[in-house]
Amino acid sequence: MAEPKQPTLQSPGDFLDGAFVVPEQPDGELRTLSPGDLEDLVGVHPTAVGHVDRAVKAARAAFPAWRRLGEPARRKLLRKYQEVVRKHEDAIAETIAREVGKPIWDARGEARALAGKVDLMLGEGARFTRDEVLEDLPGAIRHRPHGVVSVIGPFNFPAHLPNGQIVPALLHGNTVVFKPSEKTPNAAVWMARCFEEAGFPPGVVNVVQGGAEAAKALVGHDDVDGILFTGSVAVGRSIVAANAHRPGRLIALELGGKNASIVLDDADVERAARQIAFAAYASAGQRCTATSRVYATPGIIEALQERLAEAAQAVTVGYPLDEGVFMGPLIDSGSRERLVAAQARARKAGFDAIVAGEALESVDGHRGWYVQPSLHRAPNAEIVVDGYTHDELFGPDVALYEVADLEQACALANGTVYGLAAAVFTESEESFEAAADELRVGVLHWNQSSAGASGRLPFGGVGESGNHRPAGILAGAFCAWPQAVRFSPPADAPLPSWPGLFQED
Repeated sequence: MAEPKQPTLQSPGDFLDGAFVVPEQPDGELRTLSPGDLEDLVGVHPTAVGHVDRAVKAARAAFPAWRRLGEPARRKLLRKYQEVVRKHEDAIAETIAREVGKPIWDARGEARALAGKVDLMLGEGARFTRDEVLEDLPGAIRHRPHGVVSVIGPFNFPAHLPNGQIVPALLHGNTVVFKPSEKTPNAAVWMARCFEEAGFPPGVVNVVQGGAEAAKALVGHDDVDGILFTGSVAVGRSIVAANAHRPGRLIALELGGKNASIVLDDADVERAARQIAFAAYASAGQRCTATSRVYATPGIIEALQERLAEAAQAVTVGYPLDEGVFMGPLIDSGSRERLVAAQARARKAGFDAIVAGEALESVDGHRGWYVQPSLHRAPNAEIVVDGYTHDELFGPDVALYEVADLEQACALANGTVYGLAAAVFTESEESFEAAADELRVGVLHWNQSSAGASGRLPFGGVGESGNHRPAGILAGAFCAWPQAVRFSPPADAPLPSWPGLFQED
């Protein structure tokens, strides 16, 4: 069993204009206790909302030179950043495990993904924003940076998700102000250190710590050209509302999901159960693509329930830094309280707790925000329970519904405000394609976990899961705007003329 650790990241301050700056007169403080061990103080960060303005000014001042530096030089610096993050992968992974509560295997995967994103964005991803000359026009399509973009990150993937926006933003000539989640400030310190060590010019990347006030100041700042946000629907709505008078400002939203898996009679029940269990319980259900609803047809639902129950009971819940642990804690007490309360409402409304998801005050001597995985069986397919059936719970809970057929399953799967991810389990390609035609989601899986994703594909949702700015391989497309260019025509090209005007003699 791993012992609780003392902070390894002493707060160096916000990263402003190429240097770490501790606020002289802080107006707040972020104290990060590990959700996996409440005696582990991961870091203390004094905050100052005024640093938002300093960060934006630094980014604005750095923008002209960074834009004109040219893509080859920017690529070279991003490759250096890739080398640096690889060197610090273990430290970054440990930091993520401690401050998020993500098991170390999961945290290592996130840390490795930072370097991989550079390969994708500088490789396949760049083709979507490649300048093109049309010889027969003559003309060209060119791509221009927005300017200063703000990246506001989530807690569940505190490095990987913002990295997936920062890298393409920098590649295309933007400068960046990054505000991490107030729940997970320490991974952002590592990212700032990596950009510093890689030799990025001052002001090109800035990191400001803080809570809701800092976020509000950043998304409402007059000198920001774009907002790249990952988080809840409620905050996404507030960002749109705060910028309603700025129609020219880029807003790219990656929001939540209430994701469904559909299991038909002809599905491989073992494959379906394992894939669904992973999607539901990995990262303690704190993935926007986690499966929380399962619609199964009559011929398979009993066998599926049995295997899902076995999987839920077999999940190893434990201290994130211990090897062999599959699931760690939820991020904080509020998250656990909301999940337990939602489950209680479901049971009161008639859901059967096949595997109860009770709170655990401690695991192996580590006091934290732990819960057990849960599986609930709905009394009928059409039941609606406020705060449970249609709300994103962001916890390890599965609700199992019996449906008559694929048509009913698709209708119910579409019956939320979200449209992020779904999975369909069937041996029939015809059935899968019929479902694909009906399901309104941005990420669709056939016989695979809804929580899986490939960086080589778009990532985003419809409805209130996003605003048609998918990340993944297409992230560069919202980090640059296309400019149409018409070149000077040949000297002997005819001049325009109209009746009564500019007519030739």
